[in-house]
Amino acid sequence: MAPSRAFITGSRTALRQLRPTLANACQTRFISAYGYEQAKCLAFDKYGEPKDILKLHGHSISPPHGDLVTIRFLASPVNPADINQIQGVYPTKPTFTTSLGTTDPLAVGGNEGVAEVIAAGNKVKGVQKGDWVIMKKQGFGTWRTHAQTTADNLVPIKNKDGLKPEQVGTVSVNPCTAYRMLKGFVDLQPGQWFIQNGANSGVGRAAIQLGKLWGYKSINIIRKRDTGMEELKQDLHSIGADMVVTDEEVEKKEFRDQVKSATNNGREPIRLGLNCVGGSLVNAMAKHLAPDSHVVTYGAMSKQPVQLPTGLLIFKNISFDGFWVSKWSEERPDEKDACVQEVLDLTRQGKFKDVPMQPVKWEWNTKQEELVSAVQGTLEGFRSGKGIFMFGET
Repeated sequence: MAPSRAFITGSRTALRQLRPTLANACQTRFISAYGYEQAKCLAFDKYGEPKDILKLHGHSISPPHGDLVTIRFLASPVNPADINQIQGVYPTKPTFTTSLGTTDPLAVGGNEGVAEVIAAGNKVKGVQKGDWVIMKKQGFGTWRTHAQTTADNLVPIKNKDGLKPEQVGTVSVNPCTAYRMLKGFVDLQPGQWFIQNGANSGVGRAAIQLGKLWGYKSINIIRKRDTGMEELKQDLHSIGADMVVTDEEVEKKEFRDQVKSATNNGREPIRLGLNCVGGSLVNAMAKHLAPDSHVVTYGAMSKQPVQLPTGLLIFKNISFDGFWVSKWSEERPDEKDACVQEVLDLTRQGKFKDVPMQPVKWEWNTKQEELVSAVQGTLEGFRSGKGIFMFGET
């Protein structure tokens, strides 16, 4: 017997009403009865530009056993080094693996972040469910909702009280770089100066604040821009900068008189220079250093080489050094851990402020285009803050 027209019409109406429910169900993250975690990650199978190669990949994670730990990410920043790694030009290479359920090896982007332990095997020691952890080394891949690893790849945060995920998730690279450069090359004394370019970067802002806490004075160089200059200068002054000047001002003859006036006619020496830009700006900075000082290079944003001026080498004995926080972290893990904990203590006390951030919400149904755009945006023009993935209850 054929169904009646009324029955067919009613069925179609019911189906239309059910469609939104079915659509929402397709965007919902499910956990199986066997305890498998459903995870997503921003991954790539070859080197290139982020917009061309990054893909949002979903996979399952089995319940942890033995010494395995399952973690849920809370916050993961987008650093310039992450982009360089995706491009294949960074010394630390990502781990390409088929453990994410693919035939061809994939690597997950991101090197820094904070995660929460949600499950641990019966042989795990040092971390437990509910702990916050950061990655011990670069190359882990932090742009993901969940991961599984062993406890020896993680550094537990001893006291997370009073801290936000974004504060912990950004502590291991920029603040530690600034801390080590200020302490590791010159025995700066209170009242003495350092000069730095890239002063509004994450490292630059950390150096200003830490230096102020330790009694150092700072000359801070920023790139000239058409809008927002005065606001940026005021912002850096508010966190402890003594002088803020543009790269164009430093190259002018009048800058020498400014420095002379600020440093009490040179009686307060400038003993340290921090460089993340390169090019002629480094020489312009080094001219103002006292004899036996150091210039420490930790980046090359301009992609221009540092040319060593012979006169400064011979007559003033200026030393030019390099610093790579990844290598220091691997060689001195105890020092790195102590640095992380000290910076977090200062943050908790309100003595160390976050860098300005541009949060990118990562929910279970967030589209690939939104996430990739946030990564690609790190390469493009002036930004009001560091991009950082903030994970919902994924």
